[in-house]
Amino acid sequence: MRLIGFSTNTGTVTAAHDWDEPGRQMRVRPSLEGSYEREFATFAAMRDVPRFLLPLRDDNEATRALSAPKLQRAIGVIYRPETERTSHYYEAELPRQFDAIVHLDNTTALRGLEPDKEWERGVEEPPETFPSGI
Repeated sequence: MRLIGFSTNTGTVTAAHDWDEPGRQMRVRPSLEGSYEREFATFAAMRDVPRFLLPLRDDNEATRALSAPKLQRAIGVIYRPETERTSHYYEAELPRQFDAIVHLDNTTALRGLEPDKEWERGVEEPPETFPSGI
């Protein structure tokens, strides 16, 4: 058995705002500065690699660099962009948590077999004042 983590910087996901609500297509906000996701996005941009698999069980320069605690974003069946920092980020040490991580720099929401009108309506755009909130 292996534990594989997934990470993204931006894109869309299918999730609900709350439990017992239908899933809908939502835009993922860009990852926060100082997070694993932002580090991976920077690496992906520098190397022109939009997705990669990073094994984390070997003791090497990469796993040692990733051993310092950093923020990691968790998006599941619930996603609340308006409270993302408090509701979706937690402190993690990836090599202690996963056997490997798959990073997809830009994701595309999965379309259900029978999406309802909420999902079909499309992606909500972040406010024009994002990320400052002014």
